[in-house]
Amino acid sequence: MKQFVLLVCFSMAIFLSLNATSRGDDDLRDTPYFSAMPNYYVGDAADKEFDTYSFPDGKKNIAVEGKLWKKQYWLRENARQASELQIMKNYSNAVKSMGGKVLLEGQCSDCDAGGCSGNTMTGTVSKGGREIWIAAIPCNDGADYTLVVVEKEAMKQDVTANEMLEALNQQGFVALHINFDTGKAAIKPESQPLVDQVAKLLKNNPSLTVSIEGHTDNVGNSAKNKELSKQRAESVVNALTKQGIAAKRLSAAGWGQEKPVADNKTEEGKAKNRRVEIVKK
Repeated sequence: MKQFVLLVCFSMAIFLSLNATSRGDDDLRDTPYFSAMPNYYVGDAADKEFDTYSFPDGKKNIAVEGKLWKKQYWLRENARQASELQIMKNYSNAVKSMGGKVLLEGQCSDCDAGGCSGNTMTGTVSKGGREIWIAAIPCNDGADYTLVVVEKEAMKQDVTANEMLEALNQQGFVALHINFDTGKAAIKPESQPLVDQVAKLLKNNPSLTVSIEGHTDNVGNSAKNKELSKQRAESVVNALTKQGIAAKRLSAAGWGQEKPVADNKTEEGKAKNRRVEIVKK
């Protein structure tokens, strides 16, 4: 027990450092928010500037989008191995010490265990005005573990008016992820630059007429989803007319959950299905 307490305290001190120690490769570093347990090192990594990950809370999976760090930690040669419980406890204690909340610590029956036991620690914490999510997934009785950290943020879709025109000419439509609050139709401020590019597209091509079409995932009532998707499409139309685009060049339609482009069984698929399409007429 004494050794366990020492291990927790020592690793806690490491976690609270926000500067990752380089391991000789940019990917093989600790995350900016949480680092390795003693006797472990980053053996593999799959970091993304923007991605989504489903964090289990024991009842459901919560899809979180943003900058993602995914590190696989391996035990150093001839080093003392921690148990799966120790790994989860260390990271849950780190989350709590930062004023965060632990959502799950233990067996997760609905998780994709990836060949591991299914034990998972999920937590969330605010740091520097950012919402940070973490999942620690021990494997092989603690011989290795995976750490996933997401710094939550809305996707910044960097698409230009010229790129939209190219997609319309080639495919007849372009899918945009314009952000709205859950269950609402008001366009969130971070999506205004994307709406501005749609307005630029239409101003640069005065003969172009389009249909603005809303789509949702399959969560909730299908009839309400269809109505919500139409309201969101109408919000985009209204935003464009305010920028001087003639209303006769625009129409709005809502398809709700009727036309998915991805599997609604996954949170990642649901995120892709929540979209607004600009369709050439």
